[in-house]
Amino acid sequence: MDYIVQTRNVSKSFGREQAVIDLNMKIPKGEIYGFLGPNGAGKTTTIRMLLGLMKPTSGSIHIFNKEIRTEKIEILKKVGSLVENPSYYPHLTAYENLEALRIILGVPKSRIYDVLELVRLSDVANKKVQGFSLGMKQRLGIAASLLHHPELLILDEPTNGLDPSGIIEMRQLIKQLPREFDMTVLISSHLLTEIDQIATTVGIVSQGKMIFQDSIEAMRNHAKPKIALKVGNIAHAHRALLSRGMKVEVQEEVIHLQEHSDEKIAQAIRFLVQDGISIYRVEEEKQSLEDIFLQMTTEGQ
Repeated sequence: MDYIVQTRNVSKSFGREQAVIDLNMKIPKGEIYGFLGPNGAGKTTTIRMLLGLMKPTSGSIHIFNKEIRTEKIEILKKVGSLVENPSYYPHLTAYENLEALRIILGVPKSRIYDVLELVRLSDVANKKVQGFSLGMKQRLGIAASLLHHPELLILDEPTNGLDPSGIIEMRQLIKQLPREFDMTVLISSHLLTEIDQIATTVGIVSQGKMIFQDSIEAMRNHAKPKIALKVGNIAHAHRALLSRGMKVEVQEEVIHLQEHSDEKIAQAIRFLVQDGISIYRVEEEKQSLEDIFLQMTTEGQ
């Protein structure tokens, strides 16, 4: 597989504190990679190392199959980023802010209009940035990161502080980048619900360690459903099913079947009816992605 980003046993220590431990990250080309973890898990430290703002204590980082320590300038020419808060001159207009950056990057003036249209700020191009809402400032930050046609875009918590409409706008913008511009996107967040609606691949870190990395679909597959039985005599029902070799457990006055094939469910109901136990309700309880995330990060700690 063609990996745009690949880290090998990357660690970062600050004195005795280990912020990142033996991290192996793999981001395939054209993916939206959701980098998930609780606050303080090591996400921002990792991103800073990917951008060459920090050197790893050990391990190696390859972006576009080039080593960041030896070919940093060549790599960063093809990388756009928005880490924490966007930088801008508040007394200048959106256009003027982008023009200052355009001169440094050496891209044509027409590119300013392209990125302003892409982030839906064309109608406020000549408005001073100090009058922008937080969502508009975030979009201007992304416009700046897109000026030089990057192949990799790195966004650190881009929806922080946004209202619901701003979050939706940001989500729609990020989702169109790989589809329309063949771009690979890394987006970090501590909010699973946001990553679930954007990402195609996910990596979860806890206390500096990568504890899960796969497609978002593979993560959903961890959400195995349970069959819950609400019955008349829980102790009797529990004994009756256990004595017949069924895998069950009792939680909050409900019996949960560990095996949830149609045949096993029918079998359990048949046993309970034979023993004269009243069955009030049979329902499927699905584990949410939030539950899985909390379970993974708790186990990781």
